[in-house]
Order: sequence, then C-alpha cells, then structure tokens
Amino acid sequence: MNVNNIYTEEGAHDMQQLVTTLDDYGKPAWIIAAVLGFIIWWPIGLGLLAYLIWSGRMGCGNKLQWKQHFMQEARRFGGGFGGFGPLRTTGNAAFDAYREETLRRLEEEAEEFQTFLDRLRKARDKAEFDQFMAERGAGGPKPATA
Repeated sequence: MNVNNIYTEEGAHDMQQLVTTLDDYGKPAWIIAAVLGFIIWWPIGLGLLAYLIWSGRMGCGNKLQWKQHFMQEARRFGGGFGGFGPLRTTGNAAFDAYREETLRRLEEEAEEFQTFLDRLRKARDKAEFDQFMAERGAGGPKPATA
C-alpha cells in the first residue's frame, strides 16, 4: 500500500503530487526548490526549509532522539518549558502519579510507533529494490556499461 496516494482533500492532491515528484528526484530537487523559494520570497524558502527538516527528508537525524534530548534538558533546567514540565508538582499526589505514568506510556508508544515506521520504510525500500531486481532480471532496462 502506497501511503503517498491517500488524499483527504481535493486541493491536497496537487500539493501531494508535487511532494511526490520532488521525492522522486531526491534531495537535490528539494534543495533547488528551497533555494528558489528563498529567491522568490524568503518566507517561502524558510517554510520549505523547515518542512524539509521537520519531515526528515534531508536525513537530519531521528526526531525522537531530539525530542528526548530536549525533554531531558528541560527537566534538568527546572521542569520543562514555562515551568509546566513533568517534574513540577501540582500538589495533588494522585494526579502527579497519573500524569507521570501517562507521559511514560506515551513516550513508550511514541518509541514503538517510530520503530514501526522504521520497519515500514525498510519494508517499502526492500519491496522497491526487489521489484527493481525482478525487472532487471526479466529483461528490463539494463544499466549502461562504461
């Protein structure tokens, strides 16, 4: 199942098609698009750059590891952003215990989901590679010899 072809709105179809086309061309196409965005109007380029980093298309590392790093740093500096982090007590011990357990469970679920997504990507890559090898072995396009 190709999740790139699932659409929720008609207008999203064109945008998703553009994203899929740029994905087909790879990182150079995304870099060119970002540069053109900066040339046309800098907020477009900035937004595209943020999207590339956030979506992981530029291979900027594991987002879950960054999230965990920032959460650890927030805890170290007094309990989170704005003083509402997991270590700040509300005065209600039962609620604090419930909140800690819920946050721990959500972090575990996020890790499990990230692992699932990694397996899904690897399976998709393997299927695409197997398809390529089958086409190549079945007399499909041969690589050029130098």
